[in-house]
Order: sequence, then structure tokens, then C-alpha cells
Amino acid sequence: MAEQPGAVAPLVELPAGHLCGAVEGGVAVFKGVPYAAPPVGDLRWRSAQPHPGWTGVREAADFGPSAPQMFSESGDPVLGGHGFPPFDDDCLTLNVWTPAADDARRPVMVWIHGGGFVSGAGSLPYYSGETFARNGDIVVVTLNYRLGPLGFLYLGADHDEPGSGNFWLTDQVAALRWVHENITHFGGDPDNITVAGQSGGAISTAALAGHPAAQGLFRRAILQSAPFGLQIPDPQACAERTETFLKLVGARDVKTLRQVPWQRLVEATMALFGASTRWGYWPTPFLPVIDGATLSRHPAETLLCEGGADIDVMIGWTRDESNFSFALGPGYETATKEQVIGRIADTFEGDAPEVYAAYERTRPGSRPLDVLMDLISDELFRVPSLKLAEARAEMGRPVWAYQFDFETPAHQGRLGAAHCLELPFVFNNFDNWSKAPIVEGIEPAARQGLAHSMHQAWISFVRDGNPHHHGLPEWAPYEADSRTTMRFDSVVSAVDDLAGHSRRLYVRGAQ
Repeated sequence: MAEQPGAVAPLVELPAGHLCGAVEGGVAVFKGVPYAAPPVGDLRWRSAQPHPGWTGVREAADFGPSAPQMFSESGDPVLGGHGFPPFDDDCLTLNVWTPAADDARRPVMVWIHGGGFVSGAGSLPYYSGETFARNGDIVVVTLNYRLGPLGFLYLGADHDEPGSGNFWLTDQVAALRWVHENITHFGGDPDNITVAGQSGGAISTAALAGHPAAQGLFRRAILQSAPFGLQIPDPQACAERTETFLKLVGARDVKTLRQVPWQRLVEATMALFGASTRWGYWPTPFLPVIDGATLSRHPAETLLCEGGADIDVMIGWTRDESNFSFALGPGYETATKEQVIGRIADTFEGDAPEVYAAYERTRPGSRPLDVLMDLISDELFRVPSLKLAEARAEMGRPVWAYQFDFETPAHQGRLGAAHCLELPFVFNNFDNWSKAPIVEGIEPAARQGLAHSMHQAWISFVRDGNPHHHGLPEWAPYEADSRTTMRFDSVVSAVDDLAGHSRRLYVRGAQ
């Protein structure tokens, strides 16, 4: 949204220097604020370092560059694009939306974007914090962090900073610490911070809960469509993919890599997609690494251990997560039953035919592709999220669960309730999604009530740790005896054991 004519530009004084923001949509916004030193030159593939600050007044009316990533002018058939120029190595900035830069000590939501660890930016209009700030009296922070090889390439023994493979995570810790130390200047409460993220951003949120340097920096976590079913590798398992990437770039070691323009690194990432893609699996050329220093266990486990267990959690998934990648994917429409049973065998071994039949029964008239997409949605998103909810419930730790069931009519309804579709409802900002094919055909009358219900639930959770509000059916925490799950659809309802079929299937036989 454009800056409002005649509005007085908000000014804040930080330890690093003065910032001059703008007023948009009735809220103050500060864009492109550096939270760490530019990770360029010798700082490329090093942990995030403190920013030296600036002199005078820094203008903060424009977003900073996005992290280097793949980009196509033609966009994509689902989101229309998930990262736009300008791109630059010097990308470690954040953005703040606030009702006022005063001393009101409002609740704070830090939003971490997803994007398969290779795309996205905190500056995308999809993730604008304006609606939350205006409707919830909340301070919202979004951030950029290093993506793809610049954030996720594990260099092992060749690296001169041993044990630090997750440079993206050091960025996020630095941003979170910046928020904790500076948010009072923007009217926020450093003792009432919620970290929220979707997809890869949900992985990030969970990883932060277990990072030693992030302990005590936030109270709540919102995990949207967390792909906790991903196998997070250790350094040894990363070695082959790192070797492949080095060959694609034509570099021998980290010293050589530091001289390679980021554009060449992005080109190699595109090639790595082809080299690492497997039929029936979500493509992930780069992944976090359990390096023992920044990440000591799978992110899904961090919210069950030590300080992470004390964090309030809301977790959810869309009903048809994997339709995002597979419903329109070339080569999948003609998938055969035999192919899908072979893919099921990777998870269920000797029970694959019976599992195929079990999925068929839940969706009468289903094609092999439908069974495949249900399988991937379960094993990558729904079932691991259920396991976390079950474990939290057994520990007596608060957790609220939801499933998003609203279907988009886009692409003749083939996407269903796909990955990412809940986002415009959560942010209640459909105007910002006008160029995203996934929302095409959704009538305002059909979306208005659901968007209000979800947006207010997120506001409620950020404010006091409970997503229930007067516009919803009673939303009780997920407990072992009831397994209450909020079903977000045209009609919102609280359902006991909503995903019971998936839960029982995996308890029975997944390997």
C-alpha cells in the first residue's frame, strides 16, 4: 500500500541509529531495517554478525532486497511467484508494522516466510503485517534470511567455522534477538512475542525453539503446514549433495565459493533441483542440517524438550497439502496404481496394497494421483503434526490444532485445500493476492466470514495464547481423549479426532 499523503512520518531512535518510516493503511511501517551485518565477502557462509549501525537518520520507507533465489518472469501456476527482484547478498533486513511507535507494549508477532528453503521474502505483499497491526493492535515483524546455498549449504571440514551449517538459522536468531532488544521502540512488548511461520517458516519456528541463543526470546509458536515429515540430514548425509553442488558451480572449496557471484549459485540451485528430484517426493534441493551446534535434533522434537516444551503452540495443516506440488505437476496426472503402490512401499513396506485400498476407501472414485497426494499430505505434513500434538498433550503442554478444508475453484478445483491456501485467510488480505492463481474464483461472499474467523483466531493466540474468540465454536486444546481439531471451512466447526483415519493408519504400519 502506498504511503498516505499528509501523514507525519514516524521516527524512532534505536541504539543503532535513527529510523524514519512511513504511514500506510493507518499504521506505521518501517521497512528494510538491517538486523545483522551484510553477509558478503568474508562474511559469506559465516554466522550472522552484529550490524555496525549508521549515522544520521536512515530512511525506512522501502523494502530491502530479497535474498538471492530463482525467479521467472512468467511466475508459477499456483502462487504466481514467491520472490521478486531486486535480489542481493546484502539481504538481512526486517520490516515492522505497528499501530504506533509509542510505549504501549503491544503483543508482537514475528512472521517467518516459507518457500521450500529456496524462495520467499518478508517483503512479499502476501505477508504484509498491516492487517494484524490494524485489526489486532499488534506489532508485526517480517524478515529476510539467507536462502538456498547461501543459507543452507553445509561445507563441513572445508569450512573455517566448524559446526555452523545452518546460516539461515543464525540469521533468524539474530533477527529475533534484534526484536527482543528493540521492539519497545515500536510500541511492542519484548516479553510477549509469538513466532509464526508457514511451511519452511514453520520448520524455522520450531528450530528456534531449540536454539540455545533463542531461549526465552518468545512465548508462543504458530506452526502452519510444517513439513515435519522431512528427513533432516546429519553432516555425513549432506556430503553427497554438497559435492554435487560444488561440481555444478565448478568450485573446490569455500574460499573459491566466496568469489562466485550469487547469480551463478542460483543457476546451480536450478540444476540441483533436477539432480535431487525423486518421483512422488516433494523436491527439496536444500535442507537444514543437524550440525550439533545450531541444530541438535529434528525441529519437530524441539517443542517437546527443555525450554521448547514451555512454549504455547498452535499447529495446523491444510487438508490437501500436497496438491500444491503434484495436482498440476507434469508426469503425475497419468500416475498408475502400480507406481503409487511402489511409492507407498517406501513408507509402509509390505502393507502397501492394503494402504492403497485404505486411502481409496476414504475418497470414493479416487484416481491413483489422488491416493498419492493424500499419502504425501499425510506423511509430510498431517501425521507428523498430529504426532507433535499427541506428544504435547501427553506432557500436559498446551497445543491447539486446526485443519483447513476450504477448497479453491482455481484450476477446475484440482488444487482442493492446497498448501498455502490458508494464508490469505489468516492475514485477511485478499487484495494483496490478486495476482495469485490459487485464489482465482473464490467469491468474496464465500471467503469473508472464514477470513474473519481465522484472522481473529490468530490475533487471539498472539495476544494471550488462546485462539478461541466469540465468533468461533468452542476451541478446546488438543487432548489425548478428545483430540479436538478446529475445521476451517465455509462452516467452521470443532471436530474430535478429525484426522483419525490418518493417525490410525500410521500408528498401524508406517516404517
